[in-house]
Amino acid sequence: MRRENYKLMQKLRISPKEFKRRTDLVIDSMKERDLNAFIFWSSVSIFYLSGFAFIPTERPLCLILSKDGTKTIFGPRLELEHAQECLEIQDVKTYPDYPDTVHPMTRLGQLLKEMGVDSGKIGSDGAGYGSSQGYRGPQLAEVLPLAEIVVDPYLVEEMRMVKSEEEIALIKESCRWGNLAHRFLQNYSKPGSFENEISARASLEATLAMMNTLGPLYDPTTIGRGGASAGFRGQIGPNSALPHAMSINAMLKPGDVLVTGAGAGVFGYNSELERTMFVGEPDKEKTKFFNLMMQAQEIAFDNIRPGRKCSEVDAAVREFYEKNGLWDYWRHHTGHAIGLLGHEAPFFDIGDHTIMKPGMVFSVEPGLYVMGLGGFRHSDTVLVTETGMEMLTYYPRDLESMIC
Repeated sequence: MRRENYKLMQKLRISPKEFKRRTDLVIDSMKERDLNAFIFWSSVSIFYLSGFAFIPTERPLCLILSKDGTKTIFGPRLELEHAQECLEIQDVKTYPDYPDTVHPMTRLGQLLKEMGVDSGKIGSDGAGYGSSQGYRGPQLAEVLPLAEIVVDPYLVEEMRMVKSEEEIALIKESCRWGNLAHRFLQNYSKPGSFENEISARASLEATLAMMNTLGPLYDPTTIGRGGASAGFRGQIGPNSALPHAMSINAMLKPGDVLVTGAGAGVFGYNSELERTMFVGEPDKEKTKFFNLMMQAQEIAFDNIRPGRKCSEVDAAVREFYEKNGLWDYWRHHTGHAIGLLGHEAPFFDIGDHTIMKPGMVFSVEPGLYVMGLGGFRHSDTVLVTETGMEMLTYYPRDLESMIC
């Protein structure tokens, strides 16, 4: 049994084989467009192609992918040893700091000239580095005057839409520990308790269980949160009618509607589990809206299958809203993809006509928000399969199970 568990745990990160598959897809695209190199600025894309996770700041950092598959990190000196630890990175070039006496972008232009890729066509996922943390600097074209910069911000994003078997395994593991965190959250959701206290206790206990179970084979590398977490984010009582409320450290009271959220980071991958709960038996009005929300989510589930458009899922849910006079309580589309980020493309929105394919992973979360009463939203992570969909989250959804 111990040996079998060890083999299972070995799967809790992306393999070199999977990184090569991803890199080969980018190289194929480069060859089709006759690109001499491709420069990635997005920290998510860099992680997706190399497994190198870092903290983006005012200091420019990029991944240079050469036609032969060589991956070079260009970034500040403070990332040197960190980047050298990443087995998928073949070379690391650094500059002292930002802004320094020679701007990092100028140094990048010099580096690309030394690499022999300062002319011809060069791909990039952005016109240059961008940061909200005080960064200012020239665009890539300004430091590469002899090159034609081909900006393609969606290359890796589109690759990420369909998850591989390894990615799906990591998301399933995320669901497992998010489920535990939510169980602790519900157990501790008692009248008189404060939301931050409940969330901290549930998140800590679930994370400790996760660490103790997986041991040293759990790879904490992540571009998001590590461990497991669960909480309310201020969605308590009437405040739960705000879909993106912020924590107010409310005290739970009998009769409160609670909208929760739970998940876990596993090698950068995430899942989403949200539930509508009640402190004590809900009255008829709350029960009515809970049941309507459940019907809307079931309609969404029924419309998820390969070959259909993402917009059709949202359209079916909107038709339900229309028939039942619920537009006053509508606030957002039916759902979104999830993986390395909590929100990814494509979206279950009437304006997104992306065709669903097996391997896509979505959060399904139509909600009803009644000001003065509360919010009603379940969110489940689902996988599009060859014939329909598979529910990856498995926390109870029925009304009786949602009473604290």
